[in-house]
Amino acid sequence: MAVKQTAGRRDLGDFAPKFAELNDDVLFGEVWSREDKLSLRDRSVVTVVSLMAQGLVDSSFRYHLETAKQNGITKEERADILTHAAFYAGWPKGWAAFRMAKEVWTEDETEEIHGGMFGLGETNDAYAQYFIGQSYLKRLTSTGVPIVNVTFEPGCRNNWHVHQAKAGGGQILLCTDGRGWYQEWGKEPQELHAGDVVEIPSGVKHWHGAAKDSWFSHLAIEVPGVETANEWLEPVGDEEYNKLK
Repeated sequence: MAVKQTAGRRDLGDFAPKFAELNDDVLFGEVWSREDKLSLRDRSVVTVVSLMAQGLVDSSFRYHLETAKQNGITKEERADILTHAAFYAGWPKGWAAFRMAKEVWTEDETEEIHGGMFGLGETNDAYAQYFIGQSYLKRLTSTGVPIVNVTFEPGCRNNWHVHQAKAGGGQILLCTDGRGWYQEWGKEPQELHAGDVVEIPSGVKHWHGAAKDSWFSHLAIEVPGVETANEWLEPVGDEEYNKLK
């Protein structure tokens, strides 16, 4: 997934256009986007530790802490990463890093991790037989287009399934919080983060759910169609799922 950055051109486009281009197009557009080598999550860890080691706990450090949070670094992992780095970077730098990290991970933390801005909702008892792990549902509409906020605990995923329809139909996923996965039958899994959108046509076999180490929430929007129905199929087994990072 390509990382889009515009801060260089926004802040320095007139004063230093070449620097702005290298920042937006090379550093973020190419280096950060090379997920075949390192995931966004891995790159966040490297960047946060590098900045901490230099004592650069400024607005740039805060930005990369917030990015690390979006890329799936949990509160517990944050603490362990900074503690480990403090032994090598220096104890005072560790203290400074923790002060800012504490702010980033505690601002609306419970709301964000557990259901996001739409709230956690109730346990997904009605469809529990089609899920591995615990999930939650909060219905956001009662008429018109059905929209549901779905939240998965770490490791939770639904079975392979198909949205059937004689015409139209399908589903749209709007990812709002955490890190998750989506996969269509016969294709490679797609890592999902807040802000990602997945369009699922009717008749396509697929599954989606949380990463092993992160809560994950998305809005599920049912696309109107003729004679629509969900066809639930086999589970996504541990052997298959555990291959994912």
